[in-house]
Amino acid sequence: MVIKSYIDRITIRPDICHGKPVIRGMRYPVELILDLLGSGMTIEEILIDYSLLDREDILACIQYASQLTKVKLIRKIVA
Repeated sequence: MVIKSYIDRITIRPDICHGKPVIRGMRYPVELILDLLGSGMTIEEILIDYSLLDREDILACIQYASQLTKVKLIRKIVA
């Protein structure tokens, strides 16, 4: 099974949404899409509400989040 990468759809620019990762430079932050998915919305429901997005954009957000969780070491910081 070949897994297609959609991460190139995620852009980070200081002049768009204060440098937060967004979908194709369109001011739709990745965190918004992840919050919507986390609240129980389906991909299809998100696509209805945000007509400029397509399925690959949503998958790119999920892949991006997955990459962020792949760390080698987590250390507790004592304040």
